[in-house]
Amino acid sequence: MTTVTCDRTGVHVQFPGWEATMTGLPRLLIPKSAIRDLSTGQGWTSEILGVRSGLVVSGYRKLGTFRHPSGVRRLVSMKRGHPLLRIAVDRATVGFDEILLSTDDAESIAADLRSGVHP
Repeated sequence: MTTVTCDRTGVHVQFPGWEATMTGLPRLLIPKSAIRDLSTGQGWTSEILGVRSGLVVSGYRKLGTFRHPSGVRRLVSMKRGHPLLRIAVDRATVGFDEILLSTDDAESIAADLRSGVHP
């Protein structure tokens, strides 16, 4: 499963093995300076994410890049039953508008980042 950690530089995301193939990235650093907003949820989002490049197992797993008709580009690694960390980011810096990650540490990562989030 995708590994999400946080330190003073930002959020580090590791996509192991086949997940790297689905996302097109083995890892991603989201610098604190690129974070525009963040929130957590108790789990899976059922909103329409858009056209995907990656994997969807209906109701269980979403993994890859999603482009919404509005132009919003998302990197997604969601798994049902795990808390969701939603990070709005600067597209020019990160390459995406939003990152959605299932991780059991969503609340603690969000708490660690909140002090460094710049509006």
